[in-house]
Amino acid sequence: MMIMFKTIQKSLTAMQNPKMRVALFGTMGFGIFLLTIAGLAIPAEAKTTRIKDIVNFESVRDNQLIGYGLVVGLNGTGDSLNNSPFTEQSLLAMLERLGVNVRGQNLNTGNVAAVMVTATLPPFTSQGSRIDVNISSLGDASNLQGGTLLVTPLMAADGEVYAVAQGSVNVSGYAAGGQAAQVTQNIPTAARIPGGAIIEREIAFKLEDLKQVRLALRNPDFTTSRRIAQAINGYTSSNVALAENSANVVIKRPDLYAGTIVDLITDIEQLPVEPDQIARVVIDERSGVIVMGSDVKISTVAIAQANLTVRITETPQVSQPNPFAEQGETVVVPRTDLTVNNNPDSKLAVVETGVTLEELVTGLNRLGVPPRDVITILQAIKAAGALQAEITTM
Repeated sequence: MMIMFKTIQKSLTAMQNPKMRVALFGTMGFGIFLLTIAGLAIPAEAKTTRIKDIVNFESVRDNQLIGYGLVVGLNGTGDSLNNSPFTEQSLLAMLERLGVNVRGQNLNTGNVAAVMVTATLPPFTSQGSRIDVNISSLGDASNLQGGTLLVTPLMAADGEVYAVAQGSVNVSGYAAGGQAAQVTQNIPTAARIPGGAIIEREIAFKLEDLKQVRLALRNPDFTTSRRIAQAINGYTSSNVALAENSANVVIKRPDLYAGTIVDLITDIEQLPVEPDQIARVVIDERSGVIVMGSDVKISTVAIAQANLTVRITETPQVSQPNPFAEQGETVVVPRTDLTVNNNPDSKLAVVETGVTLEELVTGLNRLGVPPRDVITILQAIKAAGALQAEITTM
């Protein structure tokens, strides 16, 4: 297939939506979802976003908790004794703490399952509050339906216990079957307990004691960092914010500020800022997905693309002797039809400077270029140094 970029430029003149174009194209079972946002035609106020949506405030963060426990009360769907020895050891240790000595006895752990319990401790959570916990089977249990999690301490990375979990588990799936068939929906070996953990220890952190606050950009960029600092300084009418680098902005507490540090953060996070980003093209070759921004540009480059199709057709034929023949045998004779289709008329086409990647890909789509060829063309343009953007392959 020959790509004629003059036809592309003619087809592009019919496009009437300069603000946003979403093109969905795919052939031969592949799909390309192309999302482009054109920045020149959108009003400035439509491109701004709140500071709280693009930054994280230092020390205002979640903490991960983890624990090891036992789920009891299962209907024979727990861990087996042979494949999960740690379940038996945990059961023995728990019974001994409760004053029951069963050392040397044969235990059936079919109603018990060893599990890992995980939870997220939100910032500034007070003692006595409840948080949700997730439960995942550790052994060869087949179903946690109907089980109860026993008291399980949840520790953080420092080894300290911050919460204790216990309660009836909620399983979103099920498993049922017999000797000839089995039906499983979702994951019956994973469960959840809403509000299943009680906070026992608070994280020693006082936001009011901070003399300065550091903002961490979720998508680091020098331009965005500077714009955030300028917006904060403009709001406070003083130089309290400093862009340290592309990822951090430091805010010093104003001396004459009448409110608390919480008031300052609340006022700052509502300020509108226009975020910036580098020109980037994201490609997923496995699914044929392309996502690109509006700032992607293409320098002058010549492109030619030709499809080479090789078709092989196998038609086996059976050869056998005539009826009542004294000699001969039946054999299968292969018949192969080989066809090679190449387009010898492919020519180089020149793409002038200033053509956006959006225009190029839209034109290729209108000409019916397969998604795999589009990805190959983009990578070839980048290799030639004509694609003024960063390509990220997923």
